[in-house]
Amino acid sequence: MRVKKLALNNFRSYKELELEFQPGPTTFIGNNGSGKTNIAESLIYLAYLSSHRVSTNQPLLSLGSDQAIIRAEIERDNRTLQVDLEINASKANRARLNGNPVKSQREILGALQIVYFSPEDLDLVRGEPTDRRNFLDKLLITQSPRLAGVISDYDRVVRQRNTLLKTRAPHSALEPWTEQLIRFGAELSAERVKLVDDLNPYVAEHYRNLNEVKPASISYKSSTEGLTADISENVAILQERAVEVLRQEIDRGASLIGPHRDDLHLQLGDFPAKGYASHGESWSMAIALRIGSYTLLKSEGADPVLILDDIFAELDNQRRQQLTAVTQFAEQTIITTAVESDLPPELLSAKFYVSPGSVSSER
Repeated sequence: MRVKKLALNNFRSYKELELEFQPGPTTFIGNNGSGKTNIAESLIYLAYLSSHRVSTNQPLLSLGSDQAIIRAEIERDNRTLQVDLEINASKANRARLNGNPVKSQREILGALQIVYFSPEDLDLVRGEPTDRRNFLDKLLITQSPRLAGVISDYDRVVRQRNTLLKTRAPHSALEPWTEQLIRFGAELSAERVKLVDDLNPYVAEHYRNLNEVKPASISYKSSTEGLTADISENVAILQERAVEVLRQEIDRGASLIGPHRDDLHLQLGDFPAKGYASHGESWSMAIALRIGSYTLLKSEGADPVLILDDIFAELDNQRRQQLTAVTQFAEQTIITTAVESDLPPELLSAKFYVSPGSVSSER
């Protein structure tokens, strides 16, 4: 899989931008604030229908605009697919596949598969459970785009159920939302458990390849004991637990069971990575999570585009070499950097220079 062409209109700092990509690594070089990360962000948004930097659409639109457009030509499985996404500030986004409108923007999920690595990934180790849940869910969507609907439905149910709990709604009003929370929550939990089990050996291997001494491992930490990769088992467990915690939920006005309260546990040796890992170990764990994700997807037959966003300046030579080695297995890698000399020569075969609002092949 690779992106052949990318066009942006009123996206971030780009009123109009058109780019053509070749296979292999393509590097965007520019000062901080020049707009190079905006290019990476547009591809991330196209792949996940969300940004890795902001939670709303408004910051993605050029100043004074109420709409932005991302258009990409993607080559996969020996065919070319054109994806158009219209991002709106105050109404639902709209999308097209090969020029044809789709009913929901979610229908374009899977057209572009990516794995990205950015400085924000340190939050996977040091940040809150929300960061790690988001990491798992985006990887699930990359594996199986239909799960975006399960995740969206589950989030909607939790919000509605919490509203009812806060207003102390009668049991008759709460019951159908509890049933949906259990149904969607059981499936999402099962998918996450299986994903973590599949990902764990790859994370351990890539962490070990960084010559770190302590063994690394990951596990799924559920707020409800006993959940597995079996949906029906999870339904039974959550149903029983829902009865037990209902009074507490009414008192606190919040749903106390379900995958929105779970976490991805990162372990280094005998201690959790969060709170115990050094700065270098934290970066190694973040690298292992991202490269492990990429390797898992490759093992399943996928060929995602690799995006390395402004990350080389954060790493020492050994960790840079590990990332560089992975690019040899990717059909396409998109790289951004502020300092050209931070990158090895093999990543500079195709390069663009970025200044505010423009991109050029010449400095």
